[in-house]
Amino acid sequence: MGKYSDDPAWADVTPLPTDEGGPNPLAAIAYSEEYEETMSYLRAAMAANEFSPRVLDLTEDLIDMNPAHYTVWLYRAHCLFAINSDLKEELDWLNETALQHQKNYQIWHHRMLILDKLDSCEGEGEFVERMFEKDAKNYHVWSYRQWLVKRFALWENGELEFTEKLIEKDVRNNSAWNHRWYVINGREGEGVRGITDPRIREREVDFAEVAVAKAPQNQSPWSYLRGIARKGGMPLSSLKDFVSQYASLEQPDEVRSSHALDMMAEILAEEDNGKQQAGAALDMLAQKYDPIRKNYWEYRKGMLGLPSAAA
Repeated sequence: MGKYSDDPAWADVTPLPTDEGGPNPLAAIAYSEEYEETMSYLRAAMAANEFSPRVLDLTEDLIDMNPAHYTVWLYRAHCLFAINSDLKEELDWLNETALQHQKNYQIWHHRMLILDKLDSCEGEGEFVERMFEKDAKNYHVWSYRQWLVKRFALWENGELEFTEKLIEKDVRNNSAWNHRWYVINGREGEGVRGITDPRIREREVDFAEVAVAKAPQNQSPWSYLRGIARKGGMPLSSLKDFVSQYASLEQPDEVRSSHALDMMAEILAEEDNGKQQAGAALDMLAQKYDPIRKNYWEYRKGMLGLPSAAA
């Protein structure tokens, strides 16, 4: 006998089993007996539109067996709100669940619903940091952090300092770079200028250049610099002196960064009579510094109207 069919607390419920197309379904899913029974009782509860503490216990049991079941999470949220459950207790339970299932999207969507209902994000920053100690590049946690920033207007609440700390710890944390960009530029609809503000632009250029010095072959700060130039309205050529420290065509054997060489090619291509030099930089990338993308660099040369390098 099953766990729920033997439980007097559920004696009034007639379970609804899975219907996968009759007695001989073509490709039946091999559910465990325990999971199948538990789901059959949840279906019955949903059919009766029941919201109760026992339904919460049922959904917790199911989530423990299958934490990716979106419908179970959604019904749990409806139940919590319908019976006015203690949402702080729900967060405590969620904390442990999230730590056990770090890459589960449903957990973070559920957490958004709870926080939105509470209208408070107290303690969330600390919890997110705990999650990043496990995995500092967890996409779901970063998406959640962005939601927190926007939902609770945390733009000025230490977010830039937070990204600085993570980038200092790992300059290659592209997720932290992306979050920094979002914090600076995520309020354009509110009239906040972001990277187009000259003071902010100068600060961010300096920040990225310091990061490049730590790991010249790390693509993240180079992409950040290119983004600053494009969105901030500054010519890429204004970075030429800096870029030349890592990719000088006069010293082709001492190139310190393929990303710098890529940017140098772009800068030279915009200069009068600079196309031939740009082509030389692209040849260096194709032949020595990034040959795995040779076809791409040849394409770039073709866009400049230059012939491919000799084989």
